[in-house]
Parts: sequence; structure tokens; C-alpha cells
Amino acid sequence: QVQLVESGGGLVQPGGSLSLSCKASGSFDSVHSMAWYRQAPGKERELVAAETRGGTTKYADSVKGRFTISRDYAENTVHLRMNSLKPEDTAVYYCNAEVHRIVNVEGATSKRNYWGEGTLVTVSS
Repeated sequence: QVQLVESGGGLVQPGGSLSLSCKASGSFDSVHSMAWYRQAPGKERELVAAETRGGTTKYADSVKGRFTISRDYAENTVHLRMNSLKPEDTAVYYCNAEVHRIVNVEGATSKRNYWGEGTLVTVSS
């Protein structure tokens, strides 16, 4: 089993900054990718940012230039630095990870996706 634990959510003023962190723990051999999603009231869950183990990053257009995703590979941790926050950034932010496990002696792997419980970010004056 794999657990993802997020931290760093809270209340911030418009234009302010906030950093989120998520650590993966449990039974796996490697973490292929880690990502942040968010879901605002009445809206669908959407991808905010993602980073593969190779360092490729992806951002939603709405956060490009404001948010930065980064990973600590040794600690199986992903961070999201959020700058110039807007009220429309208010949402529950969820950590997601694709983890790989070696399933036989030849090195074949299984892939699984896991979700954190979410952390609330509120941008309001």
C-alpha cells in the first residue's frame, strides 16, 4: 500500500504565496511521476502541475508562470510553489503519484496511481 500525505494548505491573501508538499511512503520500488490536481466547488478536478522522474514538467495554462513544481527524488516528495495567488486558485489540492513495483525477477513492473486526501488552499482578502 502507498500513502500520499500533503501539507502546506491554508489561507493566503490575493497576490501572496504558498508552498505545498506531498510525501509518498509505503511499498513500491520507484515513483515514476508526481502531480498536483485541484478541485474547486462546483468544478471538475483538474491537473495543476506534474513532473515525471525524468524531469519533464507540465502545467495548466492558468498557473504557468506562477506555480512551480519540483521533486526531491531521494525523499519521494513533490512540492508546489504557488506565487501571485488569485481567488480562483481556491480549491482542494490533491497529490497524485504513479508508482512502480517490480513483480518478477526479470524486472517487469506494475503501475498504480494513488491519491492524497487533499489540502485546502483558500485565497481571500
